[in-house]
Amino acid sequence: MNLRKWFFLFWSALLIGAAGSLVTGLIMMLVNGEKTNGMTDFLIYLLILFGSGIMISVYSQMGFFAYLILNYMGKGVFSKRSWQIVQMVLTVLALLDVMFLRLFVGGERERLSDIVLGIIILAAGIVTAYVKVKQTHISALVPTLFFMVAVTVVETIGVLRIDVNAATIFIVVPLLICNAYQMLILHRLVDVSMEQRVNGKTEQIQESHA
Repeated sequence: MNLRKWFFLFWSALLIGAAGSLVTGLIMMLVNGEKTNGMTDFLIYLLILFGSGIMISVYSQMGFFAYLILNYMGKGVFSKRSWQIVQMVLTVLALLDVMFLRLFVGGERERLSDIVLGIIILAAGIVTAYVKVKQTHISALVPTLFFMVAVTVVETIGVLRIDVNAATIFIVVPLLICNAYQMLILHRLVDVSMEQRVNGKTEQIQESHA
């Protein structure tokens, strides 16, 4: 991936994160029946949503590039099959952690929201993995599930500590959208870069023989 492609990924992810935050915030506002005091307050609220979406997108991109580094290191340390098993185990542990850990730690507190959150993250991971496999190859199934589930769970640890369902929804929805977008577009950017290199080498060979 060259610098131009990285800039495209960066700015497009920012816009998608901002759009996801705007839509999520407005839907939550309508569902909760909240109202603003005039047009000025409404515009300020939209600005806050836009800025929050940008920050969530940057956070998502940090997690994405951390995953790329981790995946590169994992392939170097483990065999292909072993690395897939490690990713699946970590994915299951992360999912169980977000769904049931606070249920046990919290005693008698109702943690149904954690189970719902885990189901939502898993569903988003399955849908993203299905689309990714359709676009590429079955080998993309495990890495996509690992990123969409395990990495997303790690990224949501901070908001889970707040223990406010509205804050969790506001963060997790744009985060899942950004993560899914980056995972689904990555192979296109890499493929384009590879095609450009092949075409460049072909042109050089043709010029050398001319």
